[in-house]
Amino acid sequence: MCRQRDHSEAKSDLSSLIFEMSPVLDHRPWVFVSVTTDPAACLRDKPLAIFLKSEGVTLVPRHEDAREITNCSATFARILLQIHSSLEAVGLTAAVAQALASEAISANHTAAYYHDHIFVPFDQADGALMCLTSLSERKQTEGADRP
Repeated sequence: MCRQRDHSEAKSDLSSLIFEMSPVLDHRPWVFVSVTTDPAACLRDKPLAIFLKSEGVTLVPRHEDAREITNCSATFARILLQIHSSLEAVGLTAAVAQALASEAISANHTAAYYHDHIFVPFDQADGALMCLTSLSERKQTEGADRP
């Protein structure tokens, strides 16, 4: 039986989400892979995410766990937004994507139950973190300017 978890602490106000997102860079390299066989047989460790698709199963494992898989993406870094965002919040994905796009940084945004995960090209991770930190700081400055 699927029980609904308490989601009362989740934020949905866009200004609060950006103000408090506290992005943190996970320095481990991640990849996206697609397999048509049993995912457990392909990896040494559990992937961070699994998506069941009509074309096959997409996994997001650490790079070192996917070395033997040929259908593999480029390497990504993961930025975790530490704010407990509501799955029903409007605008966070768009604000993050727009900020990163303005710096020519591609982003794969994955929302999980408590936090959002932003996958960016590994060699652009530091720039992406600076971009998102700056976005949050601008929102904090706007809030401080209010009477």
